Amino acid sequence: MLIDSHCHLDFPDFAEELDQIIARAEEAGVKQMVTISTRVRRLPQLLAICDRFPPVYCSVGTHPNNADEELDVTAEELVRLSSHEKVVAIGEAGLDYFYDTQKPEDQRKGLLVHIEAARRTKLPLVIHSRSADEDMAAILTEETGKGAFPFILHCFSSGAELARVGVELGGYVSFSGILTFPKSEELRAIAATVPLDRLLVETDAPYLAPKRWRGKRNEPSYVVNTAEVLAECKGVRFDEISAASTENVYRLFTKLPRL
Repeated sequence: MLIDSHCHLDFPDFAEELDQIIARAEEAGVKQMVTISTRVRRLPQLLAICDRFPPVYCSVGTHPNNADEELDVTAEELVRLSSHEKVVAIGEAGLDYFYDTQKPEDQRKGLLVHIEAARRTKLPLVIHSRSADEDMAAILTEETGKGAFPFILHCFSSGAELARVGVELGGYVSFSGILTFPKSEELRAIAATVPLDRLLVETDAPYLAPKRWRGKRNEPSYVVNTAEVLAECKGVRFDEISAASTENVYRLFTKLPRL
């Protein structure tokens, strides 16, 4: 059994065949999926998918590349919305300096609001960090000092230092199909250093299909290939990485019902 800890099932790419996508995931052994929010105001669309498909759960939050659209979102609002039984995480929020579309101060403001919501609810904060390693490490260190909160560095493609800081602060590291790409030797070396009890797998679908399906639209069933490569990185059997990553999801996503 595997869990896709991060996908985007509300994106238009999936609109015409959600039934088939969920069925293929379950057939592949991916028994639960967390579809991740990119805009708080679109939570109703996520909840509609969660209500339609029992294996699907969701988060609530504002992606850093949409930060300026939802600067009015408060920690109080996130806490209130997260009380829904199908909402199991906060985010995704964070810093993205790769795309120069948002002001860093707006992204930081949003991230701090989401951190406060995660701290209050004890739900995991799904963190997006791209080309912002130093600032992210500094914020996580400072904010953890004010009060711990659960978090996950999703779709990890940063440097070894951010992975180290994240783990030391009690966070988890999630790997996507990027791990399987031929040129990702450095990332695989980082994955090998992350403790087995802090590793997760995800698709970030519809993006970043792993090597076996490179060039195609990604979907939750493809997380199997990422788990296979992660097992190779850690020098363990596939069933061991499956069991460990699933247990890690349940330990982190405390509202997600165990199967």
